[in-house]
Amino acid sequence: MEVRSESLPVRSDKFPPPVIPKPRLQVWFIRVCFSILVWTCLVQLVAVGELWHPHLLSNITNRISKPKQVPLRVEEAVPSPPPLLPARKYRSNGFLRVSCNGGLNQMRAAICDMVTVARLLNLTLVVPELDKTSFWADPSNFDDIFDVRHFIDSLRDEIQIIRRLPKRYRRKRGHKPLDMPPVSWSTEKYYMQQILPLFQKHKVLHFNKTDARLANNGIPLDLQRLRCRVNFQALKFTPEIETLGNKLVHILKEKGPFVALHLRYEMDMLAFSGCTRGCTVEEAEDLKQMRYAYIWWRDKEIDSELKRSRGLCPLTPEETALVLQALGFDKNTQIYIAAGEIYGGERRLAALRAAFPQIVKKEMLLAQEELRQFQNHSSQMAALDFMVSVASNTFIPTYDGNMAKLVEGHRRYLGFKRSILLDRKKLVELLDMHQNGTLPWNEFVASVQLAHEKRRGQPSRRRVIADKPKEEDYFYANPQECLCDGTSCDDLFSPGNASTIGVTTSNRISILPY
Repeated sequence: MEVRSESLPVRSDKFPPPVIPKPRLQVWFIRVCFSILVWTCLVQLVAVGELWHPHLLSNITNRISKPKQVPLRVEEAVPSPPPLLPARKYRSNGFLRVSCNGGLNQMRAAICDMVTVARLLNLTLVVPELDKTSFWADPSNFDDIFDVRHFIDSLRDEIQIIRRLPKRYRRKRGHKPLDMPPVSWSTEKYYMQQILPLFQKHKVLHFNKTDARLANNGIPLDLQRLRCRVNFQALKFTPEIETLGNKLVHILKEKGPFVALHLRYEMDMLAFSGCTRGCTVEEAEDLKQMRYAYIWWRDKEIDSELKRSRGLCPLTPEETALVLQALGFDKNTQIYIAAGEIYGGERRLAALRAAFPQIVKKEMLLAQEELRQFQNHSSQMAALDFMVSVASNTFIPTYDGNMAKLVEGHRRYLGFKRSILLDRKKLVELLDMHQNGTLPWNEFVASVQLAHEKRRGQPSRRRVIADKPKEEDYFYANPQECLCDGTSCDDLFSPGNASTIGVTTSNRISILPY
Protein backbone atom coordinates (compact mmCIF):
# COMPACT_ATOMS: atom_id res chain seq x y z
CA MET A 1 0.00 0.00 0.00
CA GLU A 2 2.83 2.37 0.82
CA VAL A 3 4.52 1.66 -2.40
CA ARG A 4 1.40 2.41 -4.36
CA SER A 5 0.77 5.65 -2.45
CA GLU A 6 4.30 6.83 -3.14
CA SER A 7 4.13 5.97 -6.78
CA LEU A 8 1.28 8.40 -7.52
CA PRO A 9 3.25 11.63 -7.08
CA VAL A 10 6.09 10.13 -9.06
CA ARG A 11 3.84 9.64 -12.08
CA SER A 12 2.43 13.14 -11.64
CA ASP A 13 5.90 14.67 -11.73
CA LYS A 14 6.85 12.68 -14.76
CA PHE A 15 4.01 14.11 -16.94
CA PRO A 16 3.53 17.77 -15.95
CA PRO A 17 0.63 19.76 -17.64
CA PRO A 18 1.71 21.99 -20.58
CA VAL A 19 2.19 25.59 -19.66
CA ILE A 20 2.82 28.43 -22.16
CA PRO A 21 5.20 31.04 -20.87
CA LYS A 22 3.48 34.35 -20.25
CA PRO A 23 5.82 36.51 -22.37
CA ARG A 24 5.42 34.16 -25.31
CA LEU A 25 1.60 34.36 -25.09
CA GLN A 26 1.75 38.13 -25.09
CA VAL A 27 3.88 38.17 -28.23
CA TRP A 28 1.48 35.81 -30.00
CA PHE A 29 -1.52 37.99 -29.03
CA ILE A 30 0.20 41.18 -30.22
CA ARG A 31 1.00 39.58 -33.59
CA VAL A 32 -2.60 38.51 -34.14
CA CYS A 33 -3.95 41.96 -33.23
CA PHE A 34 -1.38 43.64 -35.47
CA SER A 35 -2.30 41.38 -38.44
CA ILE A 36 -5.98 42.15 -37.96
CA LEU A 37 -5.20 45.86 -37.80
CA VAL A 38 -3.07 45.75 -40.96
CA TRP A 39 -5.72 43.89 -42.97
CA THR A 40 -8.46 46.22 -41.71
CA CYS A 41 -6.44 49.26 -42.78
CA LEU A 42 -5.75 47.67 -46.17
CA VAL A 43 -9.43 46.96 -46.77
CA GLN A 44 -10.37 50.49 -45.76
CA LEU A 45 -7.61 51.92 -47.98
CA VAL A 46 -8.87 49.93 -50.97
CA ALA A 47 -12.45 51.06 -50.31
CA VAL A 48 -11.43 54.73 -50.08
CA GLY A 49 -9.24 54.39 -53.12
CA GLU A 50 -12.06 52.89 -55.17
CA LEU A 51 -14.38 55.66 -54.01
CA TRP A 52 -12.12 58.52 -55.01
CA HIS A 53 -10.13 56.91 -57.79
CA PRO A 54 -11.36 53.52 -59.06
CA HIS A 55 -7.98 52.48 -60.40
CA LEU A 56 -5.74 53.80 -57.59
CA LEU A 57 -5.09 50.38 -56.07
CA SER A 58 -5.99 48.18 -58.98
CA ASN A 59 -2.45 46.85 -59.33
CA ILE A 60 -2.30 45.85 -55.68
CA THR A 61 -5.66 44.10 -55.63
CA ASN A 62 -4.92 42.32 -58.88
CA ARG A 63 -1.67 40.93 -57.47
CA ILE A 64 -3.38 39.75 -54.30
CA SER A 65 -6.40 38.08 -55.87
CA LYS A 66 -5.17 37.07 -59.32
CA PRO A 67 -1.38 37.10 -59.44
CA LYS A 68 -1.10 35.51 -62.88
CA GLN A 69 -4.11 37.10 -64.61
CA VAL A 70 -3.71 40.02 -66.99
CA PRO A 71 -5.93 42.92 -65.80
CA LEU A 72 -9.05 43.48 -67.93
CA ARG A 73 -9.36 46.62 -69.97
CA VAL A 74 -11.74 49.27 -68.63
CA GLU A 75 -14.26 48.88 -71.46
CA GLU A 76 -14.58 45.15 -70.75
CA ALA A 77 -15.44 45.60 -67.07
CA VAL A 78 -18.98 44.55 -66.18
CA PRO A 79 -20.81 47.38 -64.38
CA SER A 80 -22.24 46.62 -60.98
CA PRO A 81 -26.01 46.17 -60.93
CA PRO A 82 -27.95 49.11 -59.50
CA PRO A 83 -29.11 48.78 -55.90
CA LEU A 84 -32.48 47.11 -55.44
CA LEU A 85 -35.45 49.33 -54.79
CA PRO A 86 -37.21 48.72 -51.49
CA ALA A 87 -39.99 46.20 -51.92
CA ARG A 88 -43.52 47.54 -51.62
CA LYS A 89 -45.34 46.02 -48.68
CA TYR A 90 -48.99 45.23 -49.26
CA ARG A 91 -51.53 42.54 -48.51
CA SER A 92 -51.93 40.53 -51.70
CA ASN A 93 -55.51 39.87 -52.78
CA GLY A 94 -54.53 36.79 -54.77
CA PHE A 95 -52.42 35.39 -57.57
CA LEU A 96 -52.70 36.38 -61.23
CA ARG A 97 -51.56 33.97 -63.93
CA VAL A 98 -51.50 35.23 -67.52
CA SER A 99 -51.05 33.40 -70.80
CA CYS A 100 -50.04 35.89 -73.48
CA ASN A 101 -51.21 35.36 -77.04
CA GLY A 102 -49.78 36.54 -80.35
CA GLY A 103 -46.33 37.50 -81.54
CA LEU A 104 -43.50 39.06 -79.55
CA ASN A 105 -44.70 42.64 -79.59
CA GLN A 106 -48.35 41.86 -78.92
CA MET A 107 -47.19 39.83 -75.93
CA ARG A 108 -44.87 42.62 -74.82
CA ALA A 109 -47.73 45.12 -74.65
CA ALA A 110 -49.88 42.54 -72.86
CA ILE A 111 -47.21 41.99 -70.18
CA CYS A 112 -47.13 45.75 -69.54
CA ASP A 113 -50.92 45.76 -69.18
CA MET A 114 -50.99 42.76 -66.85
CA VAL A 115 -48.35 44.25 -64.53
CA THR A 116 -50.52 47.37 -64.38
CA VAL A 117 -53.66 45.35 -63.60
CA ALA A 118 -51.81 43.45 -60.86
CA ARG A 119 -50.68 46.76 -59.33
CA LEU A 120 -54.18 48.20 -59.49
CA LEU A 121 -55.74 45.19 -57.74
CA ASN A 122 -52.86 44.53 -55.29
CA LEU A 123 -52.17 41.08 -56.68
CA THR A 124 -49.14 38.82 -56.85
CA LEU A 125 -48.19 38.27 -60.49
CA VAL A 126 -46.78 34.97 -61.72
CA VAL A 127 -44.14 35.41 -64.45
CA PRO A 128 -46.20 35.50 -67.67
CA GLU A 129 -46.45 32.48 -69.95
CA LEU A 130 -45.78 33.06 -73.65
CA ASP A 131 -47.79 31.82 -76.61
CA LYS A 132 -46.57 28.47 -77.98
CA THR A 133 -49.63 27.43 -80.01
CA SER A 134 -50.10 30.24 -82.51
CA PHE A 135 -49.04 30.30 -86.16
CA TRP A 136 -45.38 30.83 -85.22
CA ALA A 137 -45.23 27.82 -82.85
CA ASP A 138 -42.34 29.35 -80.93
CA PRO A 139 -41.44 27.21 -77.87
CA SER A 140 -39.68 30.10 -76.10
CA ASN A 141 -40.42 30.75 -72.45
CA PHE A 142 -40.35 34.17 -70.80
CA ASP A 143 -36.77 33.73 -69.60
CA ASP A 144 -35.64 32.73 -73.11
CA ILE A 145 -36.46 36.24 -74.31
CA PHE A 146 -36.50 38.56 -71.31
CA ASP A 147 -34.16 38.93 -68.35
CA VAL A 148 -36.52 37.51 -65.74
CA ARG A 149 -34.38 38.48 -62.73
CA HIS A 150 -34.24 42.08 -63.91
CA PHE A 151 -38.00 42.03 -64.58
CA ILE A 152 -38.78 40.89 -61.02
CA ASP A 153 -36.26 43.12 -59.26
CA SER A 154 -36.98 46.31 -61.20
CA LEU A 155 -40.68 46.20 -60.30
CA ARG A 156 -40.40 45.05 -56.68
CA ASP A 157 -41.39 48.52 -55.44
CA GLU A 158 -44.70 48.17 -57.30
CA ILE A 159 -45.77 44.51 -57.17
CA GLN A 160 -44.53 41.13 -56.09
CA ILE A 161 -43.68 38.86 -59.03
CA ILE A 162 -43.02 35.15 -58.49
CA ARG A 163 -41.69 32.57 -60.92
CA ARG A 164 -44.41 29.97 -60.21
CA LEU A 165 -47.48 29.50 -58.12
CA PRO A 166 -47.12 28.13 -54.57
CA LYS A 167 -47.63 24.37 -54.55
CA ARG A 168 -50.94 24.52 -52.70
CA TYR A 169 -52.49 26.50 -55.57
CA ARG A 170 -51.37 24.23 -58.42
CA ARG A 171 -53.68 21.97 -60.38
CA LYS A 172 -51.71 18.90 -59.27
CA ARG A 173 -52.83 19.63 -55.73
CA GLY A 174 -56.46 19.78 -56.82
CA HIS A 175 -56.78 23.56 -56.92
CA LYS A 176 -58.84 24.87 -59.83
CA PRO A 177 -58.14 28.48 -60.80
CA LEU A 178 -60.75 30.48 -62.68
CA ASP A 179 -59.78 30.59 -66.38
CA MET A 180 -61.16 33.59 -68.23
CA PRO A 181 -60.31 36.28 -70.78
CA PRO A 182 -60.82 39.80 -69.46
CA VAL A 183 -62.94 42.13 -71.59
CA SER A 184 -60.95 43.99 -74.26
CA TRP A 185 -60.13 47.68 -73.87
CA SER A 186 -61.32 47.72 -70.24
CA THR A 187 -60.86 50.58 -67.79
CA GLU A 188 -59.97 50.73 -64.11
CA LYS A 189 -63.67 50.50 -63.20
CA TYR A 190 -64.11 47.09 -64.87
CA TYR A 191 -61.16 45.54 -63.06
CA MET A 192 -62.08 46.99 -59.68
CA GLN A 193 -65.78 46.12 -59.82
CA GLN A 194 -65.85 42.86 -61.79
CA ILE A 195 -62.44 41.21 -61.50
CA LEU A 196 -61.29 42.01 -57.96
CA PRO A 197 -64.33 40.33 -56.25
CA LEU A 198 -63.51 37.08 -58.08
CA PHE A 199 -60.28 36.72 -56.10
CA GLN A 200 -62.20 36.46 -52.84
CA LYS A 201 -63.67 33.17 -54.07
CA HIS A 202 -60.99 31.71 -56.31
CA LYS A 203 -57.73 33.20 -54.96
CA VAL A 204 -56.08 32.41 -58.33
CA LEU A 205 -57.26 33.80 -61.67
CA HIS A 206 -55.84 32.75 -65.01
CA PHE A 207 -56.24 35.24 -67.86
CA ASN A 208 -56.04 33.03 -70.96
CA LYS A 209 -56.05 35.99 -73.37
CA THR A 210 -54.22 39.23 -72.76
CA ASP A 211 -54.16 41.19 -76.02
CA ALA A 212 -55.59 44.72 -75.73
CA ARG A 213 -57.27 44.09 -72.36
CA LEU A 214 -56.55 47.57 -71.01
CA ALA A 215 -57.93 50.78 -72.52
CA ASN A 216 -55.75 53.31 -74.32
CA ASN A 217 -57.30 56.21 -72.48
CA GLY A 218 -59.22 56.94 -69.28
CA ILE A 219 -56.57 55.23 -67.13
CA PRO A 220 -55.09 57.10 -64.10
CA LEU A 221 -51.82 58.85 -64.84
CA ASP A 222 -49.75 56.79 -62.39
CA LEU A 223 -50.91 53.56 -64.05
CA GLN A 224 -50.19 54.89 -67.53
CA ARG A 225 -46.67 55.69 -66.44
CA LEU A 226 -46.30 52.25 -64.92
CA ARG A 227 -47.15 50.77 -68.33
CA CYS A 228 -44.29 52.83 -69.76
CA ARG A 229 -41.90 51.82 -67.01
CA VAL A 230 -42.52 48.13 -67.68
CA ASN A 231 -42.14 48.63 -71.44
CA PHE A 232 -39.08 50.85 -71.50
CA GLN A 233 -37.17 49.62 -68.45
CA ALA A 234 -38.36 46.36 -66.92
CA LEU A 235 -38.66 44.31 -70.11
CA LYS A 236 -35.01 43.90 -70.92
CA PHE A 237 -33.92 41.19 -73.36
CA THR A 238 -31.64 38.37 -72.24
CA PRO A 239 -27.86 39.02 -72.37
CA GLU A 240 -27.59 36.69 -75.39
CA ILE A 241 -30.16 38.67 -77.38
CA GLU A 242 -28.78 42.02 -76.21
CA THR A 243 -25.24 41.07 -77.21
CA LEU A 244 -26.18 39.93 -80.71
CA GLY A 245 -28.61 42.82 -81.26
CA ASN A 246 -25.95 45.34 -80.27
CA LYS A 247 -23.51 43.65 -82.63
CA LEU A 248 -25.97 44.06 -85.50
CA VAL A 249 -26.40 47.74 -84.69
CA HIS A 250 -22.62 48.21 -84.48
CA ILE A 251 -22.04 46.57 -87.87
CA LEU A 252 -24.68 48.76 -89.51
CA LYS A 253 -23.52 52.00 -87.90
CA GLU A 254 -19.94 51.37 -88.93
CA LYS A 255 -21.12 51.72 -92.54
CA GLY A 256 -23.04 54.92 -91.85
CA PRO A 257 -26.68 55.91 -91.27
CA PHE A 258 -29.27 53.25 -92.03
CA VAL A 259 -32.99 52.77 -92.48
CA ALA A 260 -34.83 49.96 -90.70
CA LEU A 261 -37.56 48.83 -93.09
CA HIS A 262 -40.26 46.73 -91.43
CA LEU A 263 -41.33 45.02 -94.66
CA ARG A 264 -44.37 43.15 -93.39
CA TYR A 265 -44.81 41.11 -96.59
CA GLU A 266 -44.67 37.75 -94.83
CA MET A 267 -46.80 34.63 -95.20
CA ASP A 268 -48.71 34.96 -91.94
CA MET A 269 -49.60 38.61 -92.55
CA LEU A 270 -50.80 37.98 -96.11
CA ALA A 271 -52.86 34.97 -95.07
CA PHE A 272 -54.41 36.75 -92.12
CA SER A 273 -55.16 40.00 -93.95
CA GLY A 274 -56.25 38.37 -97.23
CA CYS A 275 -54.00 40.77 -99.14
CA THR A 276 -52.68 39.09 -102.29
CA ARG A 277 -51.55 42.00 -104.46
CA GLY A 278 -48.62 40.81 -106.59
CA CYS A 279 -49.17 37.12 -105.79
CA THR A 280 -49.75 34.43 -108.38
CA VAL A 281 -53.10 32.63 -108.51
CA GLU A 282 -51.51 29.60 -106.86
CA GLU A 283 -49.96 31.72 -104.09
CA ALA A 284 -53.29 33.47 -103.43
CA GLU A 285 -55.02 30.09 -103.11
CA ASP A 286 -52.35 28.80 -100.72
CA LEU A 287 -52.79 31.86 -98.52
CA LYS A 288 -56.54 31.39 -98.50
CA GLN A 289 -56.21 27.75 -97.44
CA MET A 290 -53.91 28.77 -94.62
CA ARG A 291 -56.46 31.32 -93.45
CA TYR A 292 -59.13 28.63 -93.29
CA ALA A 293 -56.78 26.28 -91.44
CA TYR A 294 -56.47 28.57 -88.42
CA ILE A 295 -59.79 28.89 -86.64
CA TRP A 296 -58.81 32.03 -84.70
CA TRP A 297 -58.42 33.94 -87.97
CA ARG A 298 -62.11 34.74 -88.16
CA ASP A 299 -62.39 36.56 -91.50
CA LYS A 300 -62.29 33.93 -94.22
CA GLU A 301 -63.64 35.44 -97.45
CA ILE A 302 -61.77 38.68 -98.09
CA ASP A 303 -61.85 41.04 -101.08
CA SER A 304 -58.15 41.79 -101.45
CA GLU A 305 -58.46 44.79 -103.78
CA LEU A 306 -61.21 46.42 -101.71
CA LYS A 307 -59.15 46.04 -98.58
CA ARG A 308 -56.09 47.45 -100.32
CA SER A 309 -58.03 50.52 -101.53
CA ARG A 310 -58.93 51.25 -97.90
CA GLY A 311 -55.29 51.21 -96.88
CA LEU A 312 -55.61 47.97 -94.91
CA CYS A 313 -52.94 45.94 -96.72
CA PRO A 314 -49.16 45.99 -96.29
CA LEU A 315 -47.30 47.57 -99.20
CA THR A 316 -45.72 45.10 -101.61
CA PRO A 317 -41.93 45.16 -102.04
CA GLU A 318 -42.41 46.71 -105.50
CA GLU A 319 -44.66 49.46 -104.12
CA THR A 320 -42.23 50.05 -101.27
CA ALA A 321 -39.36 50.67 -103.71
CA LEU A 322 -41.30 53.44 -105.46
CA VAL A 323 -42.38 55.05 -102.19
CA LEU A 324 -38.84 55.09 -100.76
CA GLN A 325 -37.54 56.71 -103.94
CA ALA A 326 -40.29 59.30 -103.80
CA LEU A 327 -39.42 60.08 -100.17
CA GLY A 328 -35.91 60.99 -101.29
CA PHE A 329 -33.86 57.90 -100.44
CA ASP A 330 -31.23 57.17 -103.10
CA LYS A 331 -29.56 53.93 -104.17
CA ASN A 332 -26.71 54.44 -101.68
CA THR A 333 -29.08 54.22 -98.73
CA GLN A 334 -28.27 51.38 -96.36
CA ILE A 335 -31.51 49.50 -95.64
CA TYR A 336 -31.95 46.80 -93.02
CA ILE A 337 -35.01 44.60 -93.57
CA ALA A 338 -36.52 44.04 -90.14
CA ALA A 339 -38.76 41.11 -90.98
CA GLY A 340 -38.92 37.37 -91.32
CA GLU A 341 -38.89 35.53 -94.62
CA ILE A 342 -40.45 37.63 -97.40
CA TYR A 343 -43.23 35.77 -99.18
CA GLY A 344 -41.97 34.88 -102.64
CA GLY A 345 -38.33 35.17 -101.56
CA GLU A 346 -35.74 36.94 -103.67
CA ARG A 347 -38.11 37.02 -106.65
CA ARG A 348 -40.30 39.52 -104.83
CA LEU A 349 -37.32 41.48 -103.52
CA ALA A 350 -35.78 41.96 -106.97
CA ALA A 351 -37.30 45.40 -107.69
CA LEU A 352 -36.48 46.70 -104.21
CA ARG A 353 -32.93 45.40 -104.38
CA ALA A 354 -32.44 46.91 -107.86
CA ALA A 355 -33.44 50.33 -106.53
CA PHE A 356 -31.47 49.96 -103.29
CA PRO A 357 -28.47 47.64 -103.69
CA GLN A 358 -27.37 48.09 -100.07
CA ILE A 359 -30.21 46.03 -98.65
CA VAL A 360 -29.18 43.70 -95.84
CA LYS A 361 -30.81 41.25 -93.44
CA LYS A 362 -29.54 39.79 -90.20
CA GLU A 363 -28.74 36.53 -92.00
CA MET A 364 -26.31 38.48 -94.22
CA LEU A 365 -24.55 40.29 -91.36
CA LEU A 366 -24.10 37.49 -88.84
CA ALA A 367 -22.45 34.10 -89.07
CA GLN A 368 -24.69 31.07 -89.23
CA GLU A 369 -23.29 29.85 -85.91
CA GLU A 370 -24.34 33.10 -84.21
CA LEU A 371 -27.94 32.77 -85.35
CA ARG A 372 -28.25 29.02 -84.82
CA GLN A 373 -29.45 29.37 -81.22
CA PHE A 374 -32.31 31.62 -82.37
CA GLN A 375 -33.47 29.57 -85.34
CA ASN A 376 -37.02 28.18 -85.07
CA HIS A 377 -37.63 30.77 -82.35
CA SER A 378 -39.47 33.52 -84.18
CA SER A 379 -39.90 35.72 -81.11
CA GLN A 380 -36.18 35.70 -80.38
CA MET A 381 -35.44 36.59 -84.00
CA ALA A 382 -38.05 39.35 -83.79
CA ALA A 383 -36.29 40.68 -80.69
CA LEU A 384 -33.14 41.23 -82.77
CA ASP A 385 -35.16 43.14 -85.38
CA PHE A 386 -36.79 45.16 -82.61
CA MET A 387 -33.42 46.28 -81.26
CA VAL A 388 -32.13 47.27 -84.69
CA SER A 389 -35.35 49.14 -85.52
CA VAL A 390 -35.25 51.16 -82.30
CA ALA A 391 -31.59 52.07 -82.91
CA SER A 392 -31.93 52.97 -86.62
CA ASN A 393 -31.63 56.48 -88.00
CA THR A 394 -34.99 56.14 -89.73
CA PHE A 395 -37.72 53.57 -89.14
CA ILE A 396 -40.29 52.84 -91.86
CA PRO A 397 -43.00 50.19 -91.40
CA THR A 398 -45.02 49.12 -94.42
CA TYR A 399 -47.90 48.02 -92.17
CA ASP A 400 -49.05 49.32 -88.79
CA GLY A 401 -48.96 46.06 -86.86
CA ASN A 402 -47.83 45.50 -83.28
CA MET A 403 -44.10 45.76 -83.96
CA ALA A 404 -44.55 48.98 -85.94
CA LYS A 405 -46.55 50.53 -83.12
CA LEU A 406 -44.26 49.51 -80.28
CA VAL A 407 -41.10 50.58 -82.12
CA GLU A 408 -42.76 53.92 -82.91
CA GLY A 409 -43.52 54.44 -79.23
CA HIS A 410 -39.98 53.48 -78.21
CA ARG A 411 -38.54 55.96 -80.67
CA ARG A 412 -40.81 58.72 -79.38
CA TYR A 413 -39.63 57.97 -75.86
CA LEU A 414 -35.98 58.15 -76.99
CA GLY A 415 -36.40 61.72 -78.24
CA PHE A 416 -38.83 61.47 -81.16
CA LYS A 417 -36.43 59.72 -83.49
CA ARG A 418 -37.64 59.82 -87.08
CA SER A 419 -40.26 57.24 -87.93
CA ILE A 420 -42.00 57.64 -91.28
CA LEU A 421 -45.54 56.36 -90.79
CA LEU A 422 -46.88 55.60 -94.25
CA ASP A 423 -50.38 56.71 -95.20
CA ARG A 424 -51.22 53.55 -97.11
CA LYS A 425 -54.66 54.65 -98.25
CA LYS A 426 -53.24 57.78 -99.85
CA LEU A 427 -50.24 55.91 -101.23
CA VAL A 428 -52.38 53.25 -102.94
CA GLU A 429 -54.27 56.01 -104.72
CA LEU A 430 -51.05 57.75 -105.82
CA LEU A 431 -49.33 54.50 -106.84
CA ASP A 432 -52.23 53.42 -109.03
CA MET A 433 -52.37 56.83 -110.71
CA HIS A 434 -48.64 56.81 -111.36
CA GLN A 435 -48.58 53.25 -112.66
CA ASN A 436 -51.50 53.82 -115.06
CA GLY A 437 -49.75 56.88 -116.47
CA THR A 438 -52.05 59.63 -115.14
CA LEU A 439 -49.59 60.96 -112.55
CA PRO A 440 -46.07 61.86 -113.78
CA TRP A 441 -43.11 60.97 -111.59
CA ASN A 442 -42.39 64.53 -110.44
CA GLU A 443 -45.98 65.01 -109.32
CA PHE A 444 -45.98 61.61 -107.68
CA VAL A 445 -42.86 62.54 -105.67
CA ALA A 446 -44.32 65.89 -104.61
CA SER A 447 -47.61 64.27 -103.55
CA VAL A 448 -45.91 61.51 -101.55
CA GLN A 449 -43.70 63.97 -99.68
CA LEU A 450 -46.58 66.32 -98.96
CA ALA A 451 -48.66 63.46 -97.56
CA HIS A 452 -45.92 62.57 -95.07
CA GLU A 453 -44.73 65.95 -93.84
CA LYS A 454 -46.52 65.45 -90.52
CA ARG A 455 -46.15 61.67 -90.33
CA ARG A 456 -42.52 61.47 -89.20
CA GLY A 457 -42.89 60.72 -85.50
CA GLN A 458 -43.17 64.33 -84.35
CA PRO A 459 -44.76 65.15 -80.99
CA SER A 460 -48.54 64.87 -81.26
CA ARG A 461 -51.50 64.09 -79.06
CA ARG A 462 -53.01 60.64 -79.13
CA ARG A 463 -56.22 60.58 -81.14
CA VAL A 464 -59.18 59.49 -79.01
CA ILE A 465 -62.37 58.05 -80.51
CA ALA A 466 -65.08 57.41 -77.94
CA ASP A 467 -66.46 53.85 -78.01
CA LYS A 468 -64.13 52.89 -80.89
CA PRO A 469 -60.84 51.90 -79.24
CA LYS A 470 -59.66 49.88 -82.25
CA GLU A 471 -59.79 52.96 -84.44
CA GLU A 472 -58.11 55.42 -82.09
CA ASP A 473 -54.36 55.81 -81.59
CA TYR A 474 -52.73 52.96 -79.69
CA PHE A 475 -51.27 53.82 -76.28
CA TYR A 476 -47.96 52.06 -76.95
CA ALA A 477 -47.47 53.89 -80.27
CA ASN A 478 -47.75 57.28 -78.60
CA PRO A 479 -47.44 57.05 -74.79
CA GLN A 480 -47.80 60.81 -74.39
CA GLU A 481 -48.20 60.61 -70.60
CA CYS A 482 -44.58 59.44 -70.36
CA LEU A 483 -42.99 61.96 -72.71
CA CYS A 484 -43.14 65.12 -70.60
CA ASP A 485 -43.47 66.47 -67.04
CA GLY A 486 -46.85 67.44 -65.67
CA THR A 487 -50.20 66.32 -66.94
CA SER A 488 -50.93 68.57 -69.93
CA CYS A 489 -47.68 68.51 -71.99
CA ASP A 490 -48.83 71.70 -73.71
CA ASP A 491 -45.28 72.87 -74.47
CA LEU A 492 -44.33 69.56 -76.08
CA PHE A 493 -47.41 69.37 -78.27
CA SER A 494 -47.40 73.04 -79.27
CA PRO A 495 -47.54 73.88 -83.00
CA GLY A 496 -43.86 74.82 -82.88
CA ASN A 497 -42.93 71.21 -82.22
CA ALA A 498 -45.28 69.75 -84.81
CA SER A 499 -42.57 69.65 -87.45
CA THR A 500 -39.63 68.87 -85.17
CA ILE A 501 -37.73 65.60 -85.40
CA GLY A 502 -35.32 64.54 -82.68
CA VAL A 503 -36.85 66.66 -79.92
CA THR A 504 -34.66 66.76 -76.83
CA THR A 505 -35.46 64.26 -74.11
CA SER A 506 -34.91 66.83 -71.35
CA ASN A 507 -38.64 67.41 -70.98
CA ARG A 508 -39.44 63.71 -70.79
CA ILE A 509 -40.71 62.65 -67.40
CA SER A 510 -38.82 60.11 -65.37
CA ILE A 511 -40.93 56.98 -65.05
CA LEU A 512 -38.81 55.68 -62.20
CA PRO A 513 -40.34 55.87 -58.72
CA TYR A 514 -37.69 58.28 -57.46
